[in-house]
Amino acid sequence: MTRHKGRIRAAALLAAAVLASGCEGLPAEDTTGGGGGGAGAGRPERDARAVSPLKNPDGTAPGLAPVTGDTNRAAAVDLIERLTTKGRGPRTGYDREDFGYAWMDTADGVPLARNGCDTRNDLLRRDGQKLRFRSGSDCVVVAMTLHDPYTGKTIEWRKRDAAEVQIDHVVPLSYSWQMGAARWPESKREQLANDTLNLLPVDGRTNSAKSDSGPASWLPPNKQIRCAYAVRFAQVALKYELPVTTADKRMMMRQCGG
Repeated sequence: MTRHKGRIRAAALLAAAVLASGCEGLPAEDTTGGGGGGAGAGRPERDARAVSPLKNPDGTAPGLAPVTGDTNRAAAVDLIERLTTKGRGPRTGYDREDFGYAWMDTADGVPLARNGCDTRNDLLRRDGQKLRFRSGSDCVVVAMTLHDPYTGKTIEWRKRDAAEVQIDHVVPLSYSWQMGAARWPESKREQLANDTLNLLPVDGRTNSAKSDSGPASWLPPNKQIRCAYAVRFAQVALKYELPVTTADKRMMMRQCGG
């Protein structure tokens, strides 16, 4: 009986110690969200090929690497500070076709235009790994591995499940319309819609959840790249002289420590 009581007391002490530790020994819940084909739960994966937006001002290098270090984060804040602000206008009159037909190869003034391959496949070739192409083509990607920056998951993509990977407009076209693109010439809208700087292949369901949100109402689930996302959003807005809302600018600054 004495030995039995001793065991009960030892078990009670162990339980109390676990509660006092705040459950730090338990595995973290995966909150990254995202679609099928991903890696399992846990810390977001990193793409070794991904480049920081601060080192990729034209968007021709792959991926979206985190912005790290005090110097780089200060540079990010300086970039975001240059943005002008205004209220978001109405969506009245917006039509995707006002930005040209989807993934046109003939938008002038942007990287990779007129290379014989449409914009979507250009982006899959830029960011995808282990690429497989349609027979007889060096353009049409039919299978690849994608390290999705928004969720941190790895997606084994096949063209038969095309929507599993979507091309995100970092600055959404509808957002740009409400912030001034409605008054642009069509050629400038076509540039924005097909500019590598504004385009990232990402998990389809996560992109759908973003819709036409600005940073104040949507950020990537992967917290490691939120400053990088804010920088890329700012780079596009500055290139096309687009203002952002005050709330969006404030949130972008916050992601980079400003």
